[in-house]
Amino acid sequence: MLKRLLKYRKRKSENSIYRIENDTLFLSKGLTLDTVPKFSAGILNDLKSIKSQNLIINLQDLKDIDGAGVTALFWLKTMLREKGVSVRIENADIHINKKIDLFKPEIIDIRDKKKEAGFFESIGDNLYQFVSSYLYEFMVLAANVFYFSATDIFKKRKRRKGEFTNQAVLIGVNATLIIVIMSFVIGLVLALQSAQQLRDFGANIYIVDLTVIAMMSQMGPLITAILVAGRSGSAIAAEIATMKVTSELDALQTMGLNPIRFVVVPKLYASLVTMPFLILLSSVAGIVGGAVAAYVYLGITPEVFVNRMVDSVSNKQLITSFVKSQVYASLIVLTGSFYGFRVLRGAEGVGKATTAAVVVAISLVIIADSVLGLMFF
Repeated sequence: MLKRLLKYRKRKSENSIYRIENDTLFLSKGLTLDTVPKFSAGILNDLKSIKSQNLIINLQDLKDIDGAGVTALFWLKTMLREKGVSVRIENADIHINKKIDLFKPEIIDIRDKKKEAGFFESIGDNLYQFVSSYLYEFMVLAANVFYFSATDIFKKRKRRKGEFTNQAVLIGVNATLIIVIMSFVIGLVLALQSAQQLRDFGANIYIVDLTVIAMMSQMGPLITAILVAGRSGSAIAAEIATMKVTSELDALQTMGLNPIRFVVVPKLYASLVTMPFLILLSSVAGIVGGAVAAYVYLGITPEVFVNRMVDSVSNKQLITSFVKSQVYASLIVLTGSFYGFRVLRGAEGVGKATTAAVVVAISLVIIADSVLGLMFF
């Protein structure tokens, strides 16, 4: 007992910032930037004398604390917790408590780490998270978007005046040039790669059927959807994500406006209307590219190509292209909106949401193309 008392008196004389009595650490004066180095220099060694697994940090006599002091306090708490010592802070006045709440860092309890899941448990957990966090929320968003889209057709006052035209220009008109150029190149390459094989079998004229059917029912819609997903889908996700980060969506709700009806529905209208025209232009450009390749490599004149093309085009191909355009447009708008509404952080979150929206939209378009291809052929 005498040795402990002498040790306590020596410590008190050397350092008046804190004192240790039994299982309690008393802090006095001020724990600020000037005193933190002295406090942290020997506090862990001094606490080795405590045999209990519970420590109380008493702040009753603490007069002042700043950000550095709060950091030192939680650093001490973390270090002791790693050694199995439970720490409790008590008796701080209102002024000290406010500063602790203001400056306290985010503490991760390393003892609360979950046990590593097994293979099947991991698969089940990931599947549950996918269904509950992604699939269900996507279906709810789709239901809301389609509901408001259907009801707003008959409610002109609910629609934003001029927004449909604005979105049609952004999504459809501004994408025309890149879609026409890329479709022309793909049609040219498609015909060029097929020309040699057809010429070997003496079936040059079938280059027309191949180009027309491929571009009208398959390549035209798919190329258009992929380009629109990369161009407009990313823009939709970035716009909505930025609106959420900057609290514009909260402002809309405060004003009594539904963000889905106000932001998403006009984009869906514009996509549904402009996508068929874009696919038509894409198909025509691809067929023109195929005609150029057929004339240069197989000697098929434009007149012969056009006459043969009339016999190759059917109503089924036109209906297929139209149905695909509506499905692709809906998937692109819904995917961009879904990831835009899910953003959580600032600029980094916006970038991640945009990237995810483009990747998932293109993936869904390809999957939908496969399903529709099996249905129509």
